[in-house]
Amino acid sequence: MRKQEIDHILTKMIDARKDVSDLNFTVGKPMQVESSGELIAIDINPKFEELTPFQTEIMALNLINQDHRLTETLLREGSCDLSYTLPGKARFRVNIFSRSGNYSIVLRRLETKVPTIDGMNLPEAFYKIAEERNGIVLVTGATGTGKSTSLAAMLENINESKSVHIVTLEDPVEYQHPHKKSTFNQRELGIDFDTFANGLRAALRQAPKVILVGEMRDRDTIEIALSAAETGHLVASTLHTIDAGATINRILGMFAKEEENQIRIRLADTIRWIVCQRLLPKVGGGRVASFEILGMNLRVKDIILNGETEEKTFYDIMQAGRPFGMTTFDDYIIDLYGQGIITEETAVSYASRKGVVGRGIDSIKSSRGEKTTDIEKLEIDRSYGKKGPKR
Repeated sequence: MRKQEIDHILTKMIDARKDVSDLNFTVGKPMQVESSGELIAIDINPKFEELTPFQTEIMALNLINQDHRLTETLLREGSCDLSYTLPGKARFRVNIFSRSGNYSIVLRRLETKVPTIDGMNLPEAFYKIAEERNGIVLVTGATGTGKSTSLAAMLENINESKSVHIVTLEDPVEYQHPHKKSTFNQRELGIDFDTFANGLRAALRQAPKVILVGEMRDRDTIEIALSAAETGHLVASTLHTIDAGATINRILGMFAKEEENQIRIRLADTIRWIVCQRLLPKVGGGRVASFEILGMNLRVKDIILNGETEEKTFYDIMQAGRPFGMTTFDDYIIDLYGQGIITEETAVSYASRKGVVGRGIDSIKSSRGEKTTDIEKLEIDRSYGKKGPKR
C-alpha cells in the first residue's frame, strides 16, 4: 500500500460524514469514523466488509514509515503515537496498538485552526487562567474530551496579549501556533525529546515563561513540573482524572507515603487552577463541553494540606466560589439544561450528584410553569387512623 492509497482512503473517510473526529481501523470490523460520539461504518470502493490482520498491519507499517524508534516502541510497549499529515486536508494524532497479536489504528483528527476562548465558548475563568504568571494549571478528563483544545485556546490568549517565550512539549504537536506577541517553540516527543521528564528538564534551561506539558504521565514529570512552578514558571498540563478531588489524589498516589506531607505542601503552594471536562450529547446532535473549575484560595489550600472531610470538600468550595469563576459539573450541567442545550435525561445521567441536578431541573421547570412531577390528584386520606365501626 502506497502513501497515495492511504491518503485516498483517509480522504474518503473524512468526507463521508460531517464532524468526523476519529478514524478507526480494527480487525474484524469495516473502516469506521466517529461522528458526534458514535462509530459509523464507511463504504469505500473497493469494499472492506471486515478488515484483516494483514490489512491493518500494512496500514500501520506505512503510517510508521520505517521510523526505527516507533517500530521499536510498538514492539516493546505494544503501542506507539505519531502524527500524520494529509496534505491540504487534515492532520492526525495516530495511535497504533496491539490487540490479541493484531494491530488496530485510531487516528484523531486535529483542527488546523488554532482555537480561541471566545470561539470555543469556554468559561470566563479561562481568561483568569491566562493571566497567571506562575504555578500549575491542570486540565483533566477522559480521552477525547477536548483537554488539549482548551489548553491551546488558553495559550492563544497569552499569544495575543503577552510578549513571552512559550515552550510546548507535545505528543504529537496538535495545534501549530503562529508567532504573535509571544514566541513559540513547539517540541514533539520522539523527534525533539525522548521523555516528558527530560523535555521538561531541558525546558528549564530554555528561558521560557510558560511551559505546556502534553501529559503528566509519571512521578518524574510531576516532580520537575513542581520545581518549575516553584521557580516562577507557569506550567500547564493534562491528567486523565474525573474531577478536582481525584486529580489531587492521583498526584499524591504517584509518591511514596512518607513523601505525602511534603508533596501536599508543594501542591498547595503551586496549583492555581484545576479544570475538569466532560462532553455531553446536545439536543439536535453534536456534543457540548461541561466543566468543573477549582481555583486556588485559602480554603482549597487547607483541604490540599489536610485532606477532605465531611464538613470541608472541594465540591462545597466550588459551589460557593461561583462569583470567582469556580463551578461544579452539576451547576454547569443545570445551566446547560436551562439554556435548552441538553435534555433532562442527559443532565441526570452525567451528573456527579443526581439529587443536586434533579432539584436544579425542578427549579427551572417551576420557573417556566412546567410540571415537576407526574403524580396527579393527590388527596388527604381523612379516614387515616380513625377506628372503624364496632361489630
